Formats: sequence, structure tokens, C-alpha cells
Amino acid sequence: MPSLTRDEARQRAQLISVDRMEVDLDLDRGREHFGSNARITFSCSDPGQSTFLDLRAVSCELIELNGIRIDPGTVVDGRLPLTDLAADNVVEVTATMAFSRDGQGLHRSTDPADGEDYVYGHLFLDAAPTVFACFDQPDLKAPYAVTVHAPQEWVVLGNGRATQTSPGRWELSETLPLATYFVTVCAGPWVSVRDEHDGIPLGIHARRSLQHELETHAPQMFEVTKQSFDHYHRTFDVRYPFGDYDQVFVPEFNAGAMENPGCVTFRDPMLYRGAATREQILQRSTTIAHEMAHMWFGDLVTMRWWDDLWLNESFAEYMCFAATAAATEFTDSWVEFGISRKQWGYAAERAPSTHPVAGAPAPDARSALANFDGISYAKGAAVLRQLVAHIGEDTFNAGVTAYLRSHEHGNGELSEFLAAMEEVHGSPLDTWSAAWLETAGVDVLALDRDGELTRTTPTAHPADRPHALDVAGFGEGEEVFRTTLTLDTDRVHVEGVRRDAPVLVPNAGDLTWAQVDLDAQSLAALPHELPLLTDSTARSVLWGGVLTGVFRATVDPRVALDVFTAAWPHEPHDALMTRVASAFTDRILPQFLTEEAADEAKDRVAGAALMAFRGAEPGSDRALVAARVLASTTTDEDRLDAWVAGQSLPEGLEGDSDFRWVVLQTLARLGLADEDRIARVEALDTTLSGRLAGLTARAARPGRQEKEWAWSELTTNREHSNYELNALATGFWSSGTVEDLRPYAARYVNDLPHLAEWVGVDALDRVTTLAFPSRIVEPATVDLVREAMKRPDVTSGVRRSMGDELSKLEEALLSRSRWT
Repeated sequence: MPSLTRDEARQRAQLISVDRMEVDLDLDRGREHFGSNARITFSCSDPGQSTFLDLRAVSCELIELNGIRIDPGTVVDGRLPLTDLAADNVVEVTATMAFSRDGQGLHRSTDPADGEDYVYGHLFLDAAPTVFACFDQPDLKAPYAVTVHAPQEWVVLGNGRATQTSPGRWELSETLPLATYFVTVCAGPWVSVRDEHDGIPLGIHARRSLQHELETHAPQMFEVTKQSFDHYHRTFDVRYPFGDYDQVFVPEFNAGAMENPGCVTFRDPMLYRGAATREQILQRSTTIAHEMAHMWFGDLVTMRWWDDLWLNESFAEYMCFAATAAATEFTDSWVEFGISRKQWGYAAERAPSTHPVAGAPAPDARSALANFDGISYAKGAAVLRQLVAHIGEDTFNAGVTAYLRSHEHGNGELSEFLAAMEEVHGSPLDTWSAAWLETAGVDVLALDRDGELTRTTPTAHPADRPHALDVAGFGEGEEVFRTTLTLDTDRVHVEGVRRDAPVLVPNAGDLTWAQVDLDAQSLAALPHELPLLTDSTARSVLWGGVLTGVFRATVDPRVALDVFTAAWPHEPHDALMTRVASAFTDRILPQFLTEEAADEAKDRVAGAALMAFRGAEPGSDRALVAARVLASTTTDEDRLDAWVAGQSLPEGLEGDSDFRWVVLQTLARLGLADEDRIARVEALDTTLSGRLAGLTARAARPGRQEKEWAWSELTTNREHSNYELNALATGFWSSGTVEDLRPYAARYVNDLPHLAEWVGVDALDRVTTLAFPSRIVEPATVDLVREAMKRPDVTSGVRRSMGDELSKLEEALLSRSRWT
């Protein structure tokens, strides 16, 4: 079906405005279909003209425009022509819609723990027409009055406060104007905990089988919710406008969360079933703060078109880390941002699909989906942090308030945001915006022993980006100098640099958006110096410099492994432990080292994990992270057998089903978990998480017959949900010899694009990424994927996912050619 173009959206918005949406959903028609009735009141600025309504239904029972019947057969490719419009119009559509299994539209999932069904709406990015007829674009906002018929034992939640008016009948209070993609309904036998803060009713909800986890984690989540509300009220000086604030943890959710006004949805694995480290709680807390920031940036003021999505995502990303650092116990949350989110963004900048923060090309709605990436999130947040450094926090906050108040309940774009900032700042920001927001690319910073700080700009994206930053030197764990400056030339001499400092750190405070090159002396000193360094932000920059150095082929991966084995066992920050270990186990070992070298390197990583585990306080975050890394890398069969049997478990992991699955999946990769063993563990965990983990374990078995089964399940079984596809893809490439796996590179390019016949765009892009033949680091793989990307049957999202993963494989090929 065609995707709405920017030009079509602009023309339609000039012609019509939507005054009110009335939506009635009947969710009590079985597991396949639901009923949808939409009554849309809208006006037309030029009566007599024509437009179209968006509708993707199984069947249409009634279509009327201003009381005149329209033949449902006129709906073509999801568009219903509306002709001869009056000045004031009412269109009504009664239709039968299909529940989805791919996390888009109205998704229905059965919880295997108790057989209960749950439904939630995820209408992002263009899925609203699969739920109700609408004018589906972000700048045709309207108030919504929603009613729902559901099974009598279900609870209904949504954007407005839900009231049960009769058994199985629910009415949601009418909303403020919303874009179509923010509308949601969540229905099922939810369990709930409730609270109130500053006059705002609060609720957190989850599946019935997660009641224990919900009640365990709710106090901490409520605390962060309240602290974030207070911070945003102080910062924005605009009250939260959407009434109740519900947070619903839903199954099989494609994203981390979605900012539906008044009814935020989260992926329910965030309700951790077993031990949770501080880093995991921090990650969930920043997600809570991120989605709440959207209540202002995105919901109250919405981007006019998708090329300004940064006005939503960059702001929410910046604000969530600013809020958690300033208003919660997570005062060090910017460390997590540096080692996790910025590394994601730097990878996106190195890919051929890099794009500017603002004004990223989005000629149609579906193409915009690809730009929800590390640039729109992490780089945008880092750039806003630079803007704060450039104009001052008070000025920035005042500009934000002015922008929100002047555009509330409407739409905005870059020029209007800059105008609000310039009005408060008193000076133009066009040059700053051109360099940071409107030009792609990431600079590389380097500091030498003579105090010369250099800025290298990518030749493909030349720009003059001024960097507000600091540089520092360390020795024996102590800071020996630090200098703050603004770098606005390609080369500058920095006063006060101590050439005898064992480690020099450009961007030591991680204040700017730039990759760093460490000088040879600093890199050589890291195995000794990094464990001694007490500055967690500087350690984050150094770890990041090592990782990006490997990915950019400026650091030998074997040298990086030496740094890891010497320093990682002593790393005190669990976020740095987790993210750095993941970078080595998920990418550096399987891609940047040969098959033989990777096996030896995994033994070294397991040894480092064992050292960290033995040296950590039992039950501490460090011990938990080390135990998980050890469980995923060790080949010690006795230890693995004991742990999967629940014997001699690390403190805090007793009865932890998720940890047991980590152990079993390692046994599966080693060829030590047959079907009976996997089934026995599944019998101990009959939850959705257990079912998915079992699929991953089966796909992780290294035998040729097992790989053939997994690939067939992944590419031909149309009954699998989005999460089941992800589980299969995750396990598939985690084991097996390169020789056995090599044929699946060709099968990947032939088979994955065909999943578009039954898998939605968002879910397909994700599984395309996970199923990429990343283990086959050979020029032939490059050729296969490049040819596939030229094919007309490959969707734009699949092409983007293929291209981004291909760029990572090419980084590994370059590194191998340089260092081996």
C-alpha cells in the first residue's frame, strides 16, 4: 500500500481540519477480528474539493459522507476517496479490522502462563488506519471520544480516564487534540497499582501473571514518575495537560516504550522477573522520564511532519537524562548515556545512512521510520546538551517554555523552535544550527603530548562545529590537569597539558558529540591506569574510545582485549561493565577476530568475568553482571550444569528464571542442550518470556539439522509473533562454525525480504537486523547484500536495515585487513 507523502499531507492539511473523532471498538468478537466504528467531524476550507480518508480494513459494513452512502469498493490501497466536500462534514465508517501479531495496530497476545489474552494499540507510525478510519498524519490533530466493548472480565485503559458504564462497556473521557499515532486502547485482565501526585492520578498496569513483579517494582517506578513530573513542571513551567497518567507494561512490544498521552505503553520485560542491577533500574527510569518528556515534546506540541521527529526524540532523550541526573538517585545517569546511547549514535554516524539531526529526509511516512535511530535520539540529545553549553541553561529553559506555550495543542518545526530560542537568547542561532542540527557527521578529537588538540571533520560532511568541552590527564588514578575550552578551529594549543600524564583524555567530561582518538602512550597505559581511575565519566570516555577505535580500525582488537582483561574485572560501575562486555561478546569477538582467535578470546573474557565474580561482594551489582557474563561465555560444563539445575547459584540469582535461560542458552550453543533438556527447563517457566527463551535456545544449537529447523521457522512459519521471530534470529547466529553458517548468507538475502508479505514494517526491520549474517565476515557477503539491496522487492526499511548491518561488517573486514 502506498505510504503518505509529505506533499500529500501538506495538501490535505491545507484543505481540511479535523474537529472531532468518535471511535467505538468492539473487542469481543474472538481472537482474529474486532469491530470498528469511526465518526469523524471535519471542515473543508474549499467546499467542492476532494480528499481521501485512510482505512485498512478486513471488510467495510457502512461508509457514509454527510448522510450519503459510499460504496466500500471505492477503497483502494487503503485510501477512501471523499468527493464534493461541504464546508462542514461528517464521515462515518463501520468496519471489521484484524488484530495483529507483529506489534503494530491493535496487537493481541495470549499469555501462555494462564491463557489470558491482552490487547494494546500501537498506532505508530502509520498503523492507525488498521484500527479506525482516520486522516492519518501528525498535523491533523483532533480530540478523541472513545468507547470500547470488551469481554466482561477485562479492564480497559486508554488516553482518557476509562469508566465502566455497564458490564463489558467502557467509556474514555474525551481527550485534548491528539495526532492519530498517539491514540491507544489497552484491554485485558490487567492488574494495577495506583497512586497520586500533585493532583495527577497515577496507575501502573501489567499482565496478571506479572502481578508479583509489578508490585515489587511499582514503588521505585512511582518514585521516578513523581520526581520526573516535579522536574518537568519546574523546567517547562507548563503543567502536564492530559489528566490521568497510566503506564502499561504490554507483551510483545516492538519499541522500548510509546508516549501515548495519558497512557504510556512499555515493553513488559522491563518488569524484571529476577535480580535487577542498578543499571537495569536506571535504564527503565530513563525510559519512564523519556516518555514523560514526550507529554510536552511530541504530545502537547507535535512535529508537523516526520522530518522534524528530532523535536520529539532528541528532546525527550536529552530531558530524560537531565531529569534523572538532577532529580533522582541516578545522579550519574550521563555515564549510561555516554557508554550506551552515544555508542549507538556513533555507529549510526559511521553508517552510509547517516543523516542530519534535523530535516532528515522523509519524503513519505514509511521512510521516516528508518530515521528513528541513534542520530535522532543520542546525537540529538548530545547536540542539545551543547546548545545548553552555548546559550546557558536558563536561556534554554526559557526558550523551551516560550516554544511550548506558543504551539500548545498544535504542531511545530525547526524554524519555529529556533525562533523561540533566538527571541530569548537575543542572538541568531542559524550558524550553530547549520553546523550541529542540519549537517550530518561526527568529528574526531585527539590530544597529543605537546598539548595540541585537533578536530577532524568527515570529508563527506564538512562542517564547522564548535565544541564546548574539557580535556584532562590522569595518572595513578588521580587527575593531574583539566582544561575547559571551546574548540572552534581544526587545531588549537591547549595550555596546561602535562605531557608526562600517563593518560590524556580529550572530551574528558563527555560534554560534546565527538569520537576520540587516544594517543599511543595513553592506550598502552590503560591496562594499568584504567582500574585506578575514580572518575566514572572519564572511564566511560576511555572505554568508548577503545570501542570506537576497534570499530574504526584505529585500535587493534587484540590490544582492546588486553585492556578488557586487565581493567574490566575491576570496573566498579555496573553500566560500564554491562555495556563494555556486551560490545566485546556481541560484536568484537564474533566479527573482528578470526574464528580460532575468537574462541581463545572468549576464554579470556570468561576468565575476566570469573575474576570479577570472585572479587565482587556477593549479591552486589558487580557480582550479578559478572555472573551473567561468565554464564554466557564459559565452557565450564560442570559449572553450567550445576547452575541450570539450580545448584551453587550466585547469591541473588536463586530461582532467577532469566539467569537459568542464560545458562541453558550457553549450553545450547556448546551443543549440550538437546530438545529434552530445553523442554524440561521450559516446563519450569511457562511464561511468555520462557517460551521466547526456549526458541532462542533451540535456534542456538550448532548442528546443521538444528540450524535448518531454526531458519525454516524464522522464514516460513507465518504463525510466529514479532517477538518469536526476534528470538529465533537472536539464537541462530550465536553458534555454529562459519562453514556451516555460510550458506545462510545467501538464504538471508533471498528469504528475509519475503517476510514483508505477512510481517509489519516495524517488526520486519528489527528481524532483518537480528538475522543479518554478521558471522560471515567475507567479501562475498558484502557482494550478496549489496546486490540484494538493489532489488525492487526489498522494502526501504529492509534495505536500510541491511545497509546499516553491512556497514558494521565492512568495519570488521577493514579491521581484519589492517591488524591480521
